[in-house]
Parts: sequence; C-alpha cells; structure tokens
Amino acid sequence: MSFKKDLKLLVKPYYLINILLSISYILSKRFPIICNYIFAQDDCELDGRETEILFFLMIVIMIRTRKTGSVTMINYLTSSFVYTKVANLILWFYADVRMGILFALIFILCGLVLPEPTYQGPENIIYLRGANGLQEELQRDTRVVWLVAFYTAWNPACVTFAPIFSELSAKYALENFKFGKVDVGRYPDAAAKYHISDASTSKQLPTLILFKDEKEAERRPYSDNKGKLVKFLFSLDNVQAAFDLNHIYSDCKKNPLKKKEKKRLKVE
Repeated sequence: MSFKKDLKLLVKPYYLINILLSISYILSKRFPIICNYIFAQDDCELDGRETEILFFLMIVIMIRTRKTGSVTMINYLTSSFVYTKVANLILWFYADVRMGILFALIFILCGLVLPEPTYQGPENIIYLRGANGLQEELQRDTRVVWLVAFYTAWNPACVTFAPIFSELSAKYALENFKFGKVDVGRYPDAAAKYHISDASTSKQLPTLILFKDEKEAERRPYSDNKGKLVKFLFSLDNVQAAFDLNHIYSDCKKNPLKKKEKKRLKVE
C-alpha cells in the first residue's frame, strides 16, 4: 500500500478519532487554554511520572509493531492504537479519576461503534478446509501452481498481511496459478501436517507455502540448516521477490489449461 493510499485512509473516522484519543492527554496538557480549564493549573507541563509512562509507551509500541510485521504507516498506527489508548487511560486516571472514567467510556464506545476498516478491494482467494481440503485441491490437477497462506484470525501479523495477500491474488491469480488460505486456528491438522506452530507466541504466522506438482517448492518463513527460523518481512515487494511471482505468472500465462482439459476437470 503506497503512502498516498495511507493518507487517504487517514481521513476515515476510525483513524481520525483513534489518533485524537491517542494524543488526547498530551494535547490537553500542552495547550494552556485546555489545560487551565480541565486541570485548573497555570503550569501546563508533564511531570516526571507522566513522562515515564509516555517513554515506556514508546518502547512498547516500537517492539510490538516490529513483531507484528508492520510495514506501512497505517500498519504502525493500527498496531499502536491499543497501547496508546491504554496509556492515555492510565494518564487520565492519574490526573483525575472522573476524567479517567469519562475517557474509558469514550474508549469503549468508539470500539463498539467504529470497528477497524477492512480490506475492500478485489481478491481471488480460495478458502481451504484444513489439510484434507488443501490436499484434495493439490491432487485435482498437479499442473496448477498454488500459493497458500496459513494464518489465524487472532494473530496481528496475519491481520496485517491479509490485504497484501488479497492484492497479490487479484493481480496474479490464473486458472493454473491459484491462491489459497488455511485458518490453522480452526484447522490445527493443517498446522501439524506442514509443521507450523499455531501457538500465541508463534513466529511462523503467517506462513506462505508455494506448491508445484503437488509438492512444497518454497516457503516463508523457513528454517535454516541449524533449524533456526529465518525471519521474513511480509511486504508486497518481498513476497513477489521471494516466490518469483512475476516469473510464475508469466509461465502459467504462456501455458494455460486447454479447454478440453478444463471441461474434463469439471465433469470429474
């Protein structure tokens, strides 16, 4: 997603309101008019405890956004909103219990009324039912190349990667080059078969596997010769390069399934 697209998304109410909530305490403290009215103070400065909370918040956001694989401005903002709002909640309670309760009510109300915008663009993805569903599709026609994403609905890195995978499927999917997804949280048999940890602390989510001739040809992230997991940043460009999608797309485009063969497959 380009920087221009990110800027367009920022005008949506979800992002505008969450940004305001995330900086509400600092704004209230730094603007004399607001500060004098809310806190009844002439000296509108952050004290030592407030500075410590904000500094700790910055460290937490940096660590968490890195773990979730955030690669765009929107990803960073979305990953940080929960932590910034919780920090603001603590600061408001620290300043005034009444203001803390008011902020908590606004916090909960916004969460109920303004859910995070989801990807609305085109996609060409087949959702597979576990290891058996995937195996059936691989055996249906071994000439079809499959790029399959193994994910869970609750993992932040999977949520971040979802629109990227949808965009890739819309761009590259063909009759003989298909994109699939398997929810290993719902179908743990798939995680077990393809050696993917679905634990809450797993560093293997999401996992992308490329299948050719019914067999695994490439995967990210992968383990090195010592069994150590090699980290992979799931950006659009990185996935295109790691799996050589342009080359696969070109080959599949040059060698489409023949009409007779497609009819035979439909009958089967």
